[in-house]
Amino acid sequence: MHSALGAPTRIRLASPDVDDREIAAVARVLRSGILTNGPETAAFETAFAARHRVECGIAFANGTVALAALYLALGIGPGDEVIVPSMTFISSATSVLHVGARPVFADIEPETFTLDPADVARKLTPRTKAILAVHYAGQPADMDGLRAVADDARILLLEDAAEAHGATYRGRPVGGLGAAAMFSFTPTKNITMGEGGLVTTDDGGLAARLRLLRNHGQIALYEHAQLGYNWRLTEMQAAMGLVQLEKLDAILARKASNAMVLRPLLEVIPGVRPPVVAAERTHTFMIYTILLSSAIRDAVLQGMLQAGIEARVYFPPAHRQPVFARTSTDLPATEEVAGRMLSVPFHSRLSASELIEIANTLATLLGVTMK
Repeated sequence: MHSALGAPTRIRLASPDVDDREIAAVARVLRSGILTNGPETAAFETAFAARHRVECGIAFANGTVALAALYLALGIGPGDEVIVPSMTFISSATSVLHVGARPVFADIEPETFTLDPADVARKLTPRTKAILAVHYAGQPADMDGLRAVADDARILLLEDAAEAHGATYRGRPVGGLGAAAMFSFTPTKNITMGEGGLVTTDDGGLAARLRLLRNHGQIALYEHAQLGYNWRLTEMQAAMGLVQLEKLDAILARKASNAMVLRPLLEVIPGVRPPVVAAERTHTFMIYTILLSSAIRDAVLQGMLQAGIEARVYFPPAHRQPVFARTSTDLPATEEVAGRMLSVPFHSRLSASELIEIANTLATLLGVTMK
């Protein structure tokens, strides 16, 4: 494998923890003859919801359609607004467009890269129906602050927990901190099925509406009570997801241990700020994002790629994307962080020597000699 610059990639950004157990699970499903709408999906939904201490889990083909289904099931549509951060993957915002509503971008807290409750309050209008709190990189947003804003405005608080499987906020798992939450399972996530999404909620009525939406609005065989979609997860993915879920705690433990290795290596490099972990939150480090001077960030990124280390900018702000070219908004913290951020490899299979190489390469590119 080669980087964008043609150099061999020696340390990859993502390396899913997949082995013979997932292969056996998928083979078992293929032999069963039930490939969709079956027991594996139901078992995965139940196990994932239990792991995050919520009543219901509803699996979807991917996280983007899970968010769109959530908005539809909550009655959010044309004329409505949903407040979202710009420092996130684009689908946090475009899923709002998919249901005919309007995403309104609010600024982030510069330490955690998650929504700033004060700016969210400034962005409220009579059309605001929900706040989407994105747990950037696997660190929960300020849910108490956002809850206060949402409750005062009598609007919904939702979680985009796509990157935060197993994270906690003040002792409580994400996924049950708002009216509902979305999780994603693409290959960069701490657990993956290749694709896939899931909504968690304690609202049984909402769960029932979501199940209708994902399966053509079908209430009985070939009886369709409402407009629905084909947003189902396959049984093969669900079986793989069950195995991955069993590995989650071990994956998070390895990442926590690796964070303890990498952080002190980076702290002694002038000009590098490692991720800040806020009090009473666990950070699952789906992404490991450091801050550098904006004057050198791009050069350091190119240098890392040339050295065979797959670094990346996670994420270019959504409000700058061409799809939002006509959007006018003031996001000073987002803009400042966007010019300085750089994400380095941090998957669960990294060795201590690879973490040292990442730190040494950064130091070399910054003209620092490591002891």
